[in-house]
Amino acid sequence: MKIYTISRPSFDSEEFLIALQQEGTSWKRSPNAKEAEELIEVAGRLCYFSFGDSQSKKSNAEFIRNVMKMGHNSLLEHVSWTFLITGISRSLTHQLVRHRVGITFSQLSQQFHDETDAKFIEPEQLKDYPELQSFWENAVNSSKQAYTKMKQTFESSGEIEDKNTIRSIARSLLPNSTETKLVMTANARELRHLIKLRGRRCCDYEMRRFIAGLLEKLKNESSVLFSDLIIGQLDDGSPYIQQVDI
Repeated sequence: MKIYTISRPSFDSEEFLIALQQEGTSWKRSPNAKEAEELIEVAGRLCYFSFGDSQSKKSNAEFIRNVMKMGHNSLLEHVSWTFLITGISRSLTHQLVRHRVGITFSQLSQQFHDETDAKFIEPEQLKDYPELQSFWENAVNSSKQAYTKMKQTFESSGEIEDKNTIRSIARSLLPNSTETKLVMTANARELRHLIKLRGRRCCDYEMRRFIAGLLEKLKNESSVLFSDLIIGQLDDGSPYIQQVDI
């Protein structure tokens, strides 16, 4: 499993400062605040127009933490990230794509992509059960062989000429463990919701690993926005997410 950050928030501070100058005011910026954090701050301050002499003494971090504490989470929708995610199973993405508010997905299509060389994501827990691991390997390999056989049979018969239709029929043989890839764009509000919901102790092992990896990426992007979410460890060594007071 790999997660690549391929797009992140940008904030044109020079343009914003020109706008404030036109309004006859200014903005005291916090040193070292990241673009995503500054964008949330200025959006929030605009609601009260708390700039210049009216600006509170709160730092950027204090301002954002107070926003989240008060539940004004719509401000977090102004910033979003895009991730390329590889090496995950379709079992995971079946759960992930249910999150449609504030998140957009583009996933590898089994109808338009040939899965003859498909890879499969083995559940981590099987490593302690060699017999079941062997059973799993035989099952997924059999499904791939069946996929290839069905596709080749249709292609050689000529009864169905459209390749997309042939792949669409053959893909019904592939299991949930088939490896897939997707691009995901999400705003900070929904990312926090996703992490808290899908990172709980009771959640799927692969999903918790994904959520932990995603959170590590996001903490590098903005320590303030995700500072109350931390990665714990269960007895089996797998990660889960805890929310703490800040």
